Amino acid sequence: MNAPRTSKPARKKPDAASSSKAVEPREKAGLHPRNRHQGRYDFPALIKTSPELAKYVITNPYGKESIDFANPDAVRVFNRALLKAFYGIQHWDIPADYLCPPIPGRADYVHFLADLLASMNDGKVPRGAIVNVLDVGMGANCVYPLIGNSEYRWHFLGSEIDPTAVAAARAIVLSNDLNKAIQLRQQTNRKQILLGLLESAERFDLTMCNPPFHASLEEATKGSQRKWRALGKADPKRKLPVLNFGGQAAELWCEGGEARFVTQLISESAQVAGQVLWFSTLVSKASNLPAIETALKKAGALHSQVVEMSQGQKQSRFVAWTFQTEAQQQAWRQSRWVRKG
Repeated sequence: MNAPRTSKPARKKPDAASSSKAVEPREKAGLHPRNRHQGRYDFPALIKTSPELAKYVITNPYGKESIDFANPDAVRVFNRALLKAFYGIQHWDIPADYLCPPIPGRADYVHFLADLLASMNDGKVPRGAIVNVLDVGMGANCVYPLIGNSEYRWHFLGSEIDPTAVAAARAIVLSNDLNKAIQLRQQTNRKQILLGLLESAERFDLTMCNPPFHASLEEATKGSQRKWRALGKADPKRKLPVLNFGGQAAELWCEGGEARFVTQLISESAQVAGQVLWFSTLVSKASNLPAIETALKKAGALHSQVVEMSQGQKQSRFVAWTFQTEAQQQAWRQSRWVRKG
């Protein structure tokens, strides 16, 4: 059995021009070319479509319009405005203290996964309901399915162990009339990720996952404090939230942290290898990559990639792997994309 291959695919030029803006160019450098969040955001235009955003707009240290990213309410309303303006999501909300992720970085993951599929499809991203994606641990925000469906019309299954998060995501899906394109399913066994979740006849072209990065609440809190300092928000006179982007325990930390979660995901993926073309997961800590590479070899993955991403000063990456030979990958393409495309 061949060892997994690790590589960085070249970034492709965008299919069409994007008409979008961003807060600070240096904070958005390196986004995928098809990512809509390039340049500066047009706050007057955002406020016109989402008037509630107006009270959260501030002038940052660079003299530009922005929002206070240490304010969970501001981040939630900002995300709502972005999802509405760029992805046509008319109704979006999450319960208090649930993870409110930065939209540009989430969009990057979706676009780079699209490139992965395009790399085995003559450079063309397969679009529409012919592509099924599993979002492992979608959270209450349901952001990946919303972006993926809007950009590529892919169909999604979102899994989640938290019933409150499932209910919140379901409300978003139903209120936007997306129930035919986005399905939700609760993982009832908290000790499993993929096992016991999928039906035997289901097939997925991709899986994606934003795993809990930390090993404890204390570690998650320290990580949030580092974000405040990076944002220039640390002020001893000001009472700041414990977690500036929100998040429940299952969203932010688990026993053993990211490395343990991802290695378990890899181990379980081998048991449903024939049902998925490409598995993937975000990896926040580069120091975890050696353990992940070892887990991939142990599981018998035939091919893998580490795809680096950059959102300004933040560096991130995801790992993708498959158990299918190149011949099997092409057979998958022929049976699912070409014949039906």
